[in-house]
Amino acid sequence: MEAEVGALRAAGGFGRARRLLAAASWLPCVVLGLALSSEPLLTARPAHHCRPDPALLPPALRALRGPALLRASVPLGPARAPSPCLLLRYPAPPAAPAPNGTRPCTRGWHYALPAAGLRRSPVTQWNLVCEDGWKVPLAQASRLLGWLLGSVVLGAACDRFGRRAVFVAALVLSTVLGASEALAASFSALLVLRSLHGSALAGACLALYVARLELCDPPHRLVFSVGAGLFSVVGTLLLPGLAVLVQDWRLLQGLGALGTGLLLLFWGFPALFPESPRWLLATGQVAQARRILWHFAEASGMNPEDSCSEENSLAAELALLAEGSPQPQHPSILAFLRTHVAWRNGLILGFSSLVGGGIRASFLRSLAPSETAFYPPYFLKAGLEAAAVILLLLMADRWGRRPVLLLGTMATGLGSLLLLAGAQYLPGWTTLFLSVLGLLASQAVSILSSLFAAEVLPTVTRGAGLGLVLGAGLLGRAAAPLTDMQGRRGFFLQHLVFTSLAILLLLCILLLPESRGRALPQSLEEADRLRRSPLLRSRLPQDHLPLLPPSCPGWAGPAPQQHCRLVAPASRNEGHH
Repeated sequence: MEAEVGALRAAGGFGRARRLLAAASWLPCVVLGLALSSEPLLTARPAHHCRPDPALLPPALRALRGPALLRASVPLGPARAPSPCLLLRYPAPPAAPAPNGTRPCTRGWHYALPAAGLRRSPVTQWNLVCEDGWKVPLAQASRLLGWLLGSVVLGAACDRFGRRAVFVAALVLSTVLGASEALAASFSALLVLRSLHGSALAGACLALYVARLELCDPPHRLVFSVGAGLFSVVGTLLLPGLAVLVQDWRLLQGLGALGTGLLLLFWGFPALFPESPRWLLATGQVAQARRILWHFAEASGMNPEDSCSEENSLAAELALLAEGSPQPQHPSILAFLRTHVAWRNGLILGFSSLVGGGIRASFLRSLAPSETAFYPPYFLKAGLEAAAVILLLLMADRWGRRPVLLLGTMATGLGSLLLLAGAQYLPGWTTLFLSVLGLLASQAVSILSSLFAAEVLPTVTRGAGLGLVLGAGLLGRAAAPLTDMQGRRGFFLQHLVFTSLAILLLLCILLLPESRGRALPQSLEEADRLRRSPLLRSRLPQDHLPLLPPSCPGWAGPAPQQHCRLVAPASRNEGHH
């Protein structure tokens, strides 16, 4: 590791060139965040009810058309309110024109549009309501499982082919699949295309995240990761406004494909997104790393050939690394099974990501028990995500990753436990406070789990390991739509399970090492040396002086003197003999 660190330091460290590249990597997060957050908007179900059938109406109402027919056929009053999935049946004349029963819809549904800013969405185009309403949570679950597949597969590809290659390939797939999704002719085709599109977007985000982290030095890793998270939230907040402008889901998907195409046009060039030199050095590709590090050194105002008394030149460091012509090595994620500590750290952080992603639905359900307006939950969730990112910026570098993760898990588990045990007995403002606090803490746990995992996993398998950690979080999030497919009958059990896992997670976090201020491990052996450190560091000076000097009998040292005496620590008995 010393040789790789020396080469990176000789190339200017975290100088001007690397700072500009890390800051430029924030801009694609806007487009990627906009594309990844489109699922709640496209699957929003507007208020709806059956269209009236003139054949079932009394003769006096058959001549009416349009809104007048709708108003006349819907009786007023809560006792006579029609079901949104059934059609009113009227008795034959000359009886009264009041309905005496219901029957299945024969003329489709009438929607209260626009829904979430869209006058046309997949829900309204294919009537995904009533008996077909289960297809909406199916689409949400398949989208999340597509993200999981992309995180795992393309994360492993990052370690084999490089961060830049996977990022560019994922952008190409995102552009093609996004355009195809906008032209989908059936709901089944849309379901498959959205899953594949989500896989490509997740792979692009993962490659960008890992490359940015490997550009930064320890004091700046958190700052630049938080900046990327805030730009992603900006994309999430811009999406509803864009939907109001276009008002059609196909146009919205087309604009998303255009955005990823523009990213490919600009960030596809090596000058804006070079390959990670840290990964190249860790895998033995010194010749490719030489060109990038040479450019970093020159852009930072350093001469790669010069050396000072404290450190060697970049040319000397690279020549030292190239000795023996090492062959490129790409260990697989299965190599973690041969480690003693690294696999445990990855497993605990994957468990943390699973709990943080899965328990979030419980707090959202407490905030909105039924399907209400689209905008308040959407903007509340985005705002709390931004607040969680800012809190991590203020706390994670000051207190450390492990204490903040422990605090966030404690707040998540406590809030969920109180809601589970006494939601029906607590006042409304207490339930609201606990739900907001739990949602904020769970989002912070998910974000910090990803950063923590990227800092303790080795460079040679960082993409695959982080992909598994993110995949665990997506698997937890997919539990909510799968429960919705069963009519929310298993929601209480899901809430209970994730609450129990959050309490168990508190004990597991104590086994993690602290990664604040440490250099990124390069190999599996270096990651395996990241041992658990004390949670609270003592600042009191410890006494390491022996009670007996070396001259006393029994001391394994020089020949004993003729006398010996007790030695009192100077810090406690200063001035006494």
